[in-house]
Amino acid sequence: MNINSVIAKTYIVSNKKLTAVAVLGVVLGMSIYIFMNSMMVGFDKSSYASIFKTTSHIRVYKDDEISKPLTLGQSATPIIINPKVVPVNNTIINPNLVIETILKQPEVTVVTPQVNSNVFYNNGKSQISGIAVGIKPDEANLMYNIKSFMVEGNFELLKSNPNGIVIGSGIAAKMNLAVNDNLSLTSSKGVNRTFKVIGIFKTNNSNTDKTKSYINISASQQLLKEGTSYITDINVNITDPENAEAVAQKLEALCGYKAEGWKQANETLMAANKMRKMIITFVSLTILLVAGFGIYNILNMTVSQKINDIAILKAMGFKGKDVIRIFVTQAVSIGVMGVIGGVTLATILITLLKRVYVGGDIGYFPIDYEMKKFVQGIVIGLIITFFAGYIPAKKAANVDPVDILRK
Repeated sequence: MNINSVIAKTYIVSNKKLTAVAVLGVVLGMSIYIFMNSMMVGFDKSSYASIFKTTSHIRVYKDDEISKPLTLGQSATPIIINPKVVPVNNTIINPNLVIETILKQPEVTVVTPQVNSNVFYNNGKSQISGIAVGIKPDEANLMYNIKSFMVEGNFELLKSNPNGIVIGSGIAAKMNLAVNDNLSLTSSKGVNRTFKVIGIFKTNNSNTDKTKSYINISASQQLLKEGTSYITDINVNITDPENAEAVAQKLEALCGYKAEGWKQANETLMAANKMRKMIITFVSLTILLVAGFGIYNILNMTVSQKINDIAILKAMGFKGKDVIRIFVTQAVSIGVMGVIGGVTLATILITLLKRVYVGGDIGYFPIDYEMKKFVQGIVIGLIITFFAGYIPAKKAANVDPVDILRK
């Protein structure tokens, strides 16, 4: 250990109370930064998992066409200036070719067609409106992991039973239905058909559980009086959901149909997540900066108290850079102790909180050990403590020993 480090250690040990206060400030700042940012990541994962239970990364569909203003001959003045939606069939032409084209893209992992049918669920005198989603069971389960939120029945039976239906728990509760009961569906085209309840799912999303059901894609096509080539949506999952918007633009150019990423379809939730990230980042960084100011004030006070010692050191031949090293070493030492304590406290807090069961769709509190946030906290904490020590150290390095000793 060189002489500069020995002097820095002496300053740390000789003023234990101030050192303890500075370390405690870094411990609290570091632990809160790691804890809050790990919690933010946990919230994002939980909300995304809830979204992906019923939403694919990208939805490909035929969008409504808007009529253009009608003009006469070469005239630029429109005769009809009130564009409206053109009533056309929103089916995807040659869906198998579109699916093959999408599957050739390297980012794509799962592609499955879907037919949405607005229906009325009828059971005796009870009738509620909802949506029956026609799916290919294996592909849909691979995309949404439907089996994971089944509470009754067997989803696998949907593959072998063309008249089977899997309903939301809200529908089952409202209409007093159980597995193996019959349920009549009336489509928007006036087609009536009876299905057998082979399973009940629960996503803990009230709107979904009270309105949604899954049937075979062929049954959904029959409810709409359409042929086997009728497809309303093609759902796509990719390797990285964060790239959904970019991949959606690529698929839109390739297929000629509207491709919508999951973030675009959930703009309100994305805006709320963005606000939460901004608030948590601002608060956690502010706490770390406050800890840095604490170190700065303590070292600034130390410089004022040790001004005579600094003058003697410089008179003995110590250079300005030696003085800077002494106080920066003191600051970084406090920072390292604070970082170790902060990481330990954050780990304890996360361990305790992740065992708390909050219920609902969330289950246990959505937080985990996010190593990226631990590393970020350590790096930011050490940078702040370094500059908190460097600024007063620079002031100490500029001390003129002659002026101080004269006084």
